[in-house]
Amino acid sequence: MQPPVFGRQDDGTWVTGRGVVCRLLSDDEEEERHQRFVIDLRNGQTVLIAHNVDVAERVPVALGDRLRFRGLYEWNPRGGVVHWTHRDPFGEEEGGALWLRRREYR
Repeated sequence: MQPPVFGRQDDGTWVTGRGVVCRLLSDDEEEERHQRFVIDLRNGQTVLIAHNVDVAERVPVALGDRLRFRGLYEWNPRGGVVHWTHRDPFGEEEGGALWLRRREYR
């Protein structure tokens, strides 16, 4: 699994990475609820994490927290979104996860 190339419009690619939480956003309440926050990947790039809290446990993130992630990357002009950071509720794929302070959230 390769990290996304943020300069190209790379959609639907499973990615892994790590970064520092630099912005906390309100939950997205449309259809399924998503916890949202932005992480700085330490290469000048930021990415939005959209973590489905209808499927997985909420992650107790705070500004400055270091976080690892695995999920599906979708490009957008602001840097992109990583979603599917949870187990596959249908059991068809491995799914994704978030790791904070040595604990896995999926």
